Amino acid sequence: MNKAELEKSFIEMVQQNERIIYKVCSFYVSDEYPLVDLYQEVVYNLWSSYPKFRNESSQSTWIYRIALNTCISGLRKFLRKPPKVSVSIFEDAIAAPEDKTGQIQEMYNFINQLSKIEKAIVLLWLEEKSYKEIAEITGITVSNVATKLKRAKEKLKKMSNS
Repeated sequence: MNKAELEKSFIEMVQQNERIIYKVCSFYVSDEYPLVDLYQEVVYNLWSSYPKFRNESSQSTWIYRIALNTCISGLRKFLRKPPKVSVSIFEDAIAAPEDKTGQIQEMYNFINQLSKIEKAIVLLWLEEKSYKEIAEITGITVSNVATKLKRAKEKLKKMSNS
């Protein structure tokens, strides 16, 4: 594949999976690490890795993995406290906060209090990914996904009952 074909293929892939990238980035947005920076960093990392993508997993699984790893490693560098989620920028991917019911906004606030890996697992679970897909994306075992998801759900339930 020549450079022009590679670039065209990459742009099409990003356009087809833009919602995934925005969704992941939205869970890790903060004042210190805004959406534009996160999105740009994810796309840069996707581009850097694109020539090495071997189609051993689906494109969406590969994109989730790159996006989550980029967001989590970026936060390690720039943040010392849990980020606040700001999702008002996406109209198609996630409803704007003013369109959310109080319960949904409260759920997002609770999810934001989870650890980085729990937040990633809950995000993927909400995207209706199977435990196997979540394991492939996060790089942990299926049984570990099940355990971490169960614990995250318990934490969320405890937070909602407080």
